[in-house]
Amino acid sequence: MIAQPSAKYPAFAPIRLKDRTWPDKVIDKAPRWLSSDLRDGNQALIEPMNIEQKLRMFDLLIECGFKEIEVAFPSASDTEFTFVRRLIEENRIPEDVTIQVLTQSREDLIVRTFEALKGCKQAIVHVYNATSPTFRRVVFNKTKEEVIALAEYGVSLLVKEAAKYPETDWTFEYSPEIFSDTEVDFAVEVCEAVMKIANPTPEKPIIFNLPATVEVATPNVYADQIEYFCRNISRRDSVIVSIHTHNDRGCAVAATELALMAGGDRVEGCLFGHGERTGNVDIITVALNMYTQGVDPELNFSQINKVVREVEHCTAIKVHPRHPYAGELVFTAFSGSHQDAIRKGLSDMKNQPDQMWKIPYLPVDPHDLGRSYEAVIRVNSQSGKGGIAYLLEEDHGINMPRRLQIEFSRTVQAEADAKGIEVTSPMIFDLFNREYLTKGNVVIGQPISIVEDENGNTEISAVITTATQQYHAKGHGNGPIAALVNALNETLKIDVDVVSYHEHARSQGSKAEAVAFVEMQVESRTLFGVAIHANTARASIDAVISALNRAIAKGWVEVK
Repeated sequence: MIAQPSAKYPAFAPIRLKDRTWPDKVIDKAPRWLSSDLRDGNQALIEPMNIEQKLRMFDLLIECGFKEIEVAFPSASDTEFTFVRRLIEENRIPEDVTIQVLTQSREDLIVRTFEALKGCKQAIVHVYNATSPTFRRVVFNKTKEEVIALAEYGVSLLVKEAAKYPETDWTFEYSPEIFSDTEVDFAVEVCEAVMKIANPTPEKPIIFNLPATVEVATPNVYADQIEYFCRNISRRDSVIVSIHTHNDRGCAVAATELALMAGGDRVEGCLFGHGERTGNVDIITVALNMYTQGVDPELNFSQINKVVREVEHCTAIKVHPRHPYAGELVFTAFSGSHQDAIRKGLSDMKNQPDQMWKIPYLPVDPHDLGRSYEAVIRVNSQSGKGGIAYLLEEDHGINMPRRLQIEFSRTVQAEADAKGIEVTSPMIFDLFNREYLTKGNVVIGQPISIVEDENGNTEISAVITTATQQYHAKGHGNGPIAALVNALNETLKIDVDVVSYHEHARSQGSKAEAVAFVEMQVESRTLFGVAIHANTARASIDAVISALNRAIAKGWVEVK
């Protein structure tokens, strides 16, 4: 990089649109959508799709709800021509879908294009020529007048060829290519010349595609260009303004959204933003951005995983794991604070299922896109108690008290740190089982006698086995847990006490199990014990023994 980039790269001069209105607009309805995956997206692949892949992609686009699909540049190759013919001859195009094709302003190419479309019920023919100063001077060495003449020539050929096929309902589309870098008043002038030839009407409008072929400025500048064009083009009711943005500055989605606010009627783009260089605008992101604002995008991405698989198969390009809405990791939280917020939000939604969607860090419900919550929270060394608690609760029915969450998270994080890997839900449950549910040195055998008198006093009698001895223990208290703790202290000559006790049902019905959590104090330090049993009383007893065994293993208390 050079020290003074201004000496090499001139800043783009914005247009002076002082009374712009688009900043006060909102997107409150779906635009017309055109998928260009089979044309603009396809031409940018290292290995373009073969016919079978294109047919598979076409079927996917239909399934997603696209009503306008740019399918080919039929005069470019026999493969492209054959693909269009198969769509038509095999009756693959639904009645409510219009295919679009692209051609340059050359007579032989336009004639070939219309031959490819013979027998089609309805079609859009898209012709273009470059209009920007750089292309006029450097690439084509043409004056403004010559550029206008070329546009007029191309559209006049469309009108001429369309007349040969009256059985087809034709729509014409014209692009002043590199509109984003064209003097906006000149772009209007070229399109006015085209309109005089195409003679559109409100019932039969012309489509003007205004592409950010190369993204040269911030999105607000593109929005100003679109608003200027919409204001100054005549017969606006006979014009469909189509937005076609590329992502050279990484702003294609933003530019598209602002352009819709500025008056655009139609969006052209590709699934996952495939296309030349940095790609076209990602239609999935634009559509689902609308969806999260309560606007029906009139496209269906409710099976986003299938869309990912099909596009990856057809293009041989992997979808990035952080790609908005569709990436493998976009509904995943590793950060402890994020996990805790998501867990609390999901719990709140369960308690109030009719409320509007407001979950921290999740702008859209993964279920709406065919994703599950299983991958929302994943655990590594950066994770906190919230994610671990969520996975144990959702996958294994164990709802830990908050202080146990803190205690157990240290065990999980130590495992993640030691192995340097993501800790999966089964691994977490295995760690939990080893830490809390595995038998230790002290065991309470059967039978256990628990007798409660009319005043609530409880007597417990049990056989306690340690590593070296067996005891017949007896204790009293104001409940089974208190009675057991007193029996342990008296029999084993230790000093432990219960700080808190929690329990919940792990499942429902005849096979329901109780999960008991006991927080025990040993020598001014506390730790938890956990047990799972079909009998609630037995679960509480085993939880006390779990805590005692953990204290013994840590060397906090000695039992002979």
